[in-house]
Amino acid sequence: TAWPMVSRPVHLGGLGFGMKWDMGWMHDTLAYFSHEPIHRQFHHNLLTFRMLYGFTESFVLPLSHDEVVHGKGSLIGKMPGDEWQKFANLRLLYGYMFAQPSKKLLFMGDEFGQVREWGHDMSLEWHVTQYPVHSGVQKWLEQLNRVYRSEPALYELENDPAGFEWVDCNDTAASVISLLRKGKHPDETILVVCNFTPVPRDGYRIGVPFDGFWRELLNSDAAEYAGSGVGNLGGKQAEQIPTHGRPYSLSLTLPPLGIVFLKR
Repeated sequence: TAWPMVSRPVHLGGLGFGMKWDMGWMHDTLAYFSHEPIHRQFHHNLLTFRMLYGFTESFVLPLSHDEVVHGKGSLIGKMPGDEWQKFANLRLLYGYMFAQPSKKLLFMGDEFGQVREWGHDMSLEWHVTQYPVHSGVQKWLEQLNRVYRSEPALYELENDPAGFEWVDCNDTAASVISLLRKGKHPDETILVVCNFTPVPRDGYRIGVPFDGFWRELLNSDAAEYAGSGVGNLGGKQAEQIPTHGRPYSLSLTLPPLGIVFLKR
C-alpha cells in the first residue's frame, strides 16, 4: 500500500496500473475485527485511518486468498464470539467493505462463510449453504451486490473525495461510525451506520443533510440473513434537530454487530 502512484499514468511519473490493492485496509480491518467487541473502542483508528490516504490511488479492497491459506484459517474463523456473533461480524465486515469507496475483491467460499480454510486439493464447502447462517451470508452478499449496482452513490465518485463524508467517526465509546456516500446528484446520497458491538442501540441520533423519510435499504441484522431482526421498520423520518453539524437528524435503532444503509 505504501508504494506511491501505482495507479497513476506513466507520463505523470506513475506506474500506469489501473488499480492497486489496499493491503493496509485489509490488515487494519481484519485486525480490528479480531478484537472482542468490548475492546474495539481502543482500536477505533484501525477503521478510520484509511480515509487519510483513500483517494491517493484507484484502490481495490481485497479479502483475498492470502488471508485464508497457510494456517490463517477462514474469514469466519477470524471473527470473535459464539456462532451468532461470528456470522453477525462477518456480515458486518462485508457491509463495511461495500460502504467504503473503492472496488471490492472477495475470495471464493467467503461469500457463504466457509468454515475450513481454502485448500487447492479439495472442493469448496458448498454443502454448508443448507444451514441458515451460511445461506444468510450468501443472501447478504447478493443484496450488497444488487444495491452496489443500483445506487450510484456507492460507485459513481468512489475515487473522488467528493463521494465520501464522515458523519461521525469519533464515537469510540460505542464503537459506532457513520458516513455518507454521495453520487453526482444530491438525491443519490446514502447514509451508512455501523455498530461494531453486540449491544443494540435505540434512539441513536445521526445528523443528516436533508429532511424527509430515509428508507432502510439494507440491514445486515435482518431475519432473512439469519440476523436477530433488529431494525428501523423500513426507515425513519428526519427531524429538525441539528446534530453532527447538519440541520436534520434521524433517531435510529442500531442492530447488534450490524450495519444499516439508508436513503432519502
